[in-house]
Amino acid sequence: MKEADRQLRNKTRMEELYPTFAARLHRVIQRLEDQGLRPRIQDAWRSPEDQLKAYNSGHSKLRFGFHNVTGKNGKKEALAVDLLDDDAPLSPGKPYILRLAAAAESEGLTTGVRWGLVKKMRSAIDTAIATQNWGVDLKVGWDPLHVEPIGLSVDEAEAGKRPT
Repeated sequence: MKEADRQLRNKTRMEELYPTFAARLHRVIQRLEDQGLRPRIQDAWRSPEDQLKAYNSGHSKLRFGFHNVTGKNGKKEALAVDLLDDDAPLSPGKPYILRLAAAAESEGLTTGVRWGLVKKMRSAIDTAIATQNWGVDLKVGWDPLHVEPIGLSVDEAEAGKRPT
């Protein structure tokens, strides 16, 4: 994607996010860009119909998730994004995935980089991030480019609670 198009896409998708989440994500994107990476928000808010398709196809384990959050009058207030590497959208490298996880965690967010992994594999990710060993060969979780808040459940978000 051309750089101007990537930036416009990110700006447009940011408008679909709850403001405090958007501010944190903006800083994540800035951190990655400062490292020479080109993060692209692929998905932010998802309609219930699109979420059901993701669930039915096995791309999500939830019928309602952080992507589906809305506020009053149905205003889009997504609390999740899928943040692809625009230079390798179909096959992001481990360096991008680990740098994304580190940047997200520095902003009180998390990714799916550890999802579905046993403790030993999660510990390897922790060590790689702590030592900034971006090129290490390790296994990553099943949705490593998904970014969401820490300390908030999907049920709480659906009930109206938002991150501060």
